[in-house]
Amino acid sequence: MSLLIAAPAVPTTLHVGSGKNFRPEWLNLDIEPRWRPDVLFDISQPFPADGTVRLPSQRFGTVTLRAETFDRILAQDVLEHIRDLTTAMTTMLHLLKIGGVLDIVVPHELSLGAWADPTHVRAFNEKSFDYYTVWSWYLGWRTHHFRVGKVEFVGSPYGQQLQAQGKSMEELLRTPRAIDQMYVQLVKQPLSPEVRANTEHYLDRPLG
Repeated sequence: MSLLIAAPAVPTTLHVGSGKNFRPEWLNLDIEPRWRPDVLFDISQPFPADGTVRLPSQRFGTVTLRAETFDRILAQDVLEHIRDLTTAMTTMLHLLKIGGVLDIVVPHELSLGAWADPTHVRAFNEKSFDYYTVWSWYLGWRTHHFRVGKVEFVGSPYGQQLQAQGKSMEELLRTPRAIDQMYVQLVKQPLSPEVRANTEHYLDRPLG
């Protein structure tokens, strides 16, 4: 008599662009099969009309990606590689539960590493996430957007020396090679009535 062993439950934490940094306790997603992620998927492609994607997985069987699936998404050293970042951010907003957290680690625009990798297509600064938060109407987001939970800057050794000399963070952000990376925490939330009204005003007004 054979026993059927059920696949383990799919984690509620998603590791986007997992690459060589496979995390066993997370659902690992990548576009590149050579990294052997749990699921192969291009996060920058639009979701189907029904808002659901089903993907094969060796560890978890069929994995269903749909709205409000995950408590947390990690995008570490990946957003700088994505050409259609707006679609990728829309997809991750779709996948997060309300109150869910998107943790982002990206290169600062003036860092040495920002353009060292030939596969990088962008770098980031302290204004790079405004359109996913306070300006979300511009992207056509009608129901939810992000709020900024936290922003931290990782200084280079040179930047740490300048900071020890009393340089302010504003000065460091304007100094080439002083800041290596940014850590940004975004939280999914519904649009407030005021923001929703503003969004509908801009999106539904006649052109011309």
